[in-house]
Amino acid sequence: MSDDASQGQQAEIRLLKPLRQNHDYILLWSGQMVSTLGSGVSQLAFPLLILAITHSPAQAGFAGFLYSLPYVILSLPAGALVDRWDRKRVMILCDMGRALNAASIPLAAALWHLTIQQLFITTTIEGTLFTFFNIAEVACLPRVVPKEQIPAAAAQNEGGSIATSLIAPSIGGLLYQFSRTVPFVLDAVSYAVSVFSLTFIKTEFQGERSARTGTLRADIMEGIAWLWRQPLIRFMAFLTGGLNFCNSATGLVLIVVAKNQHAPAAAIGIIFSIGSVGGILGAMIAPRIQKRYSFGRVITLCVWAEAILWPLYAVAPNIVALGVVAACLFFLGPIYNAVQFGYRVSIIPDALQGRVNSAFRLLAFGFIPLGTALSGILLQSVGTTSTILIFSVVALALALASTINRNIRNAGAITQPQAV
Repeated sequence: MSDDASQGQQAEIRLLKPLRQNHDYILLWSGQMVSTLGSGVSQLAFPLLILAITHSPAQAGFAGFLYSLPYVILSLPAGALVDRWDRKRVMILCDMGRALNAASIPLAAALWHLTIQQLFITTTIEGTLFTFFNIAEVACLPRVVPKEQIPAAAAQNEGGSIATSLIAPSIGGLLYQFSRTVPFVLDAVSYAVSVFSLTFIKTEFQGERSARTGTLRADIMEGIAWLWRQPLIRFMAFLTGGLNFCNSATGLVLIVVAKNQHAPAAAIGIIFSIGSVGGILGAMIAPRIQKRYSFGRVITLCVWAEAILWPLYAVAPNIVALGVVAACLFFLGPIYNAVQFGYRVSIIPDALQGRVNSAFRLLAFGFIPLGTALSGILLQSVGTTSTILIFSVVALALALASTINRNIRNAGAITQPQAV
């Protein structure tokens, strides 16, 4: 590239409008923050409602399983279909369906006897519609936001989600105490707000496409094959899955360690609040880190920091120390996610965004149920210290793997990658 071309590209980057002036992105972001708040409120109320109806923790756990099952089963075909369909229409129809689905709970409670069977159906429908919406949302972001600003947008999205997670449980608890079904009314309204905001976005959520004549299976395999031919993206899918495996144990580990220290329930909540503050700070600083340091350096440092921090759970003497360790770990999450997400979606062709991201996220998220289940088994069978050490060893292995991986070492800034 000539000096004149390079200077022109830099001038173009400098002339990019700030995200806060991107009307379509603000509509997308604000609508999803309202929707996330509503979902956070209902997610607290849902297991409470099941326990009130059945008095069975196992039934509440089964409902959680039904919610997560559609993502495992449907993510790959959903990615292929999202690449075929109008992504904006998919998102609007999904949130319309989620609004009606959430509203069915207070409606059933008002008109007839609310049953556990209906709640199982409701959570399955919610998980199914979330799968399609989530993949379409990821695929549309590079259309709404310039490539250079994707890490900043990803960090802002995550920061907003963390901020809502701070307040949603409190709101959900208060509303549930007032009435068992009011949280679901709020959730239905939040989905309606999302539909409203999506309607006014002018940007097309996909580029021009040629008519597809192949089978759905062929479309899915095309996305998987593209991911597999990218050695860096392929490794990042497994690395992210390994980190999610460790992080999925954090919640239960924190609760058990705090209980062993005789911390009351309110104090345990404080631990997670302190941790969430760390996540918000990480989201705030992520765009600056992404601009200043290379992809490889950020990813490697984040993974090594996690490996160093994990064993500290075993020696934290009180809830304040536990909260500080959690905050440090939560601080790393938005930075890692903003950098790897921005790098990934910036090199995926628009026509493949749904399929490649669904394959990546299936690998990245598929280890979460395993980590959650294993943490419970280990805590019960070998105790907290041994459980923490086991997950620390996994984190250390991931750090070593990221260090020796030449694709991570050689990865540069987000504006530099070339598709293979």
